[in-house]
Amino acid sequence: MQNVILIMNTQSYIITSVKTQLEEKYHVIQIEAEIEQLQSIKDSVDAIVIYAEESLMERQQFLVFMKDRCIEEDTPVFVIGDTDDVRGVESILPGHLVKKIFQRPIDVREVVKEVDTYIQNYGRQNKKKILVVDDSGAMLRSIKALLEDRYQVILANSGTMAIKYLTLNRPDLILLDYEMPVLDGRKVLEMIRTDMEFYDVPVIFLTSKSDKESVTNVLALKPEGYLLKTMKPEQIRREIDEFFEKRKINSL
Repeated sequence: MQNVILIMNTQSYIITSVKTQLEEKYHVIQIEAEIEQLQSIKDSVDAIVIYAEESLMERQQFLVFMKDRCIEEDTPVFVIGDTDDVRGVESILPGHLVKKIFQRPIDVREVVKEVDTYIQNYGRQNKKKILVVDDSGAMLRSIKALLEDRYQVILANSGTMAIKYLTLNRPDLILLDYEMPVLDGRKVLEMIRTDMEFYDVPVIFLTSKSDKESVTNVLALKPEGYLLKTMKPEQIRREIDEFFEKRKINSL
């Protein structure tokens, strides 16, 4: 069953009704705005519903912690509240994560329908998971912005972070920077291919070098492909879309 987190500090009949109706289809985990409570949730989360009111907005450390988790796991957020409180949440969360805002008073059925529709159409169970590994923050942000509407994009800013992520999760594709300090793309791929848990995870290299020697070195590692960072964004996206389309056809 898919998981929905409901964050509320103050009990409300209306929000309790939202919880009750969501529970007809989802596992709803109700918590208060406490970092420890959010940390205790280890399972993947398909959506977060926040009841924004004054006592919650005072928990700035919690909101920042929640923001970091949502960014890392690409978790969609739905916000219920008055104008000022909603603006407070929006000032902390990136715009692409806030999928819908419901101004009080709310229609419970509308809230439940919007959350359900999003999860069913765009939830993580319908999105391929791509792990992007690059030591450039600008490159990571660029790739995420390019792909996040269609794919679940997870970011790692080092080879070490990528390996750590792989010990707990299995992406459908890794976009791997070839040149990184300490643990470069070559070493990361070698580690992936020698581990029975994720040796067959497909890897496409990202590289800024297009000279013959560099391309030869990349292809010698037998990745599923390579993309030049100098390619136009739409071309990079098209290449990734085509990669998944080919795998889909081959699996039939």
